[in-house]
Amino acid sequence: MAHIAMVSIPAHGHVNPSLDIVRTLVARGHRVSYANDPSFAAVIAGTGAELKPYRSTLPSTEQEWTGDPIEQLTLFLDDAIAMLPQLHDAYTGDRPDLFLYDIAGAPARLLGERWGIPAIQLSSTFVAWDGYETEMAPAIEAMRADPRGAEYYRRFTDWLAANGSSVTDSIAFQGRPEHCLALIPRALQPHADRVDPAVYRFVGPALGDRCAQGSWTRPATADKVLLVSLGSAFTRHPDFYRRCISAFGALPGWHTVLQIGRHVDPAQLGAVPDSVEVHPWVPQLAILEQADAFLTHAGMGGSSEGLYCGTPMIAAPQAADQFANADQLAALGVARVVDSATVTAQQLRESLLQLTCDATVAARCAAIRQEVREQGGAARAADLVEAGLPAAARAGR
Repeated sequence: MAHIAMVSIPAHGHVNPSLDIVRTLVARGHRVSYANDPSFAAVIAGTGAELKPYRSTLPSTEQEWTGDPIEQLTLFLDDAIAMLPQLHDAYTGDRPDLFLYDIAGAPARLLGERWGIPAIQLSSTFVAWDGYETEMAPAIEAMRADPRGAEYYRRFTDWLAANGSSVTDSIAFQGRPEHCLALIPRALQPHADRVDPAVYRFVGPALGDRCAQGSWTRPATADKVLLVSLGSAFTRHPDFYRRCISAFGALPGWHTVLQIGRHVDPAQLGAVPDSVEVHPWVPQLAILEQADAFLTHAGMGGSSEGLYCGTPMIAAPQAADQFANADQLAALGVARVVDSATVTAQQLRESLLQLTCDATVAARCAAIRQEVREQGGAARAADLVEAGLPAAARAGR
């Protein structure tokens, strides 16, 4: 039985993509430990893995994250610096045969190199392609021109050098792993034909059994169902939710499920018709499997789940990679993109009707759904993890 160590941070968007892979490895007889903050203990226990606790410095899932990219990167770096000695202590007397690490679990790569243990990155966002650094250079230089950005890159480089990393460029350290499993649909990857297949393997989203998140039953009176969700972080948008209610609440035959997050009081929404149900949180995948359309912030998780379910999408990006994801969904022919700050209720309604009445969109959704599911998900990811184990660990199975 091999000991496989998974390292991640306490954020649903970083933990959820790994859960079914961990569950599959445990089911195959491996011992899997999972390093994360104790706030995710119950989620991790549900996979059969053993929690290796560390105290994270990141904002909790109950707090709203800053939208400033330099502030976000600095938060992640601060957490990695605080995580490394805790991870070292947790595993010094219990070294794994292989590290799996979320893209934000950078210390696992450092410990893997220090101890001669193979490490495989799990990327829940797009990966680097040939020419990536050149194409991203203007954005990186703009960040370096900000004194805060310059300080971030200096600290990251110094931290890598101080801990003996053979790769001291922060961008290469995170974006150019030795081995990586890409947990997104290949269709979402920019320049997928220029991604090195020897390093990056696309296995698609590993969604698995989400029954622990709850269930949802489509109302018998609903001809069609729309899910509206802006994810778990940037949800403080009561005015947008009011426009959604105005756009879809009186639409004949449509039933709308509206997730508003924990920061919006339902009283702020005004009168809500019976055709709209409002929740702070919903079991998203359970609803998407029954939905006819999805209004999403185009986060990587939501975008991947929408493609996996073959659901047409209205994309209302809020921050970070969501704008690129939204553009890619539109280019794939499965989505319309709107600006949540300015879109009117009438424009929302028109976008929904155009999207769901278009036979070409339906055909594209079905084709990509099949393509995503053929990428293998958790089972193929587990196969590749096992193939990456040292020979002695493989022989011991």
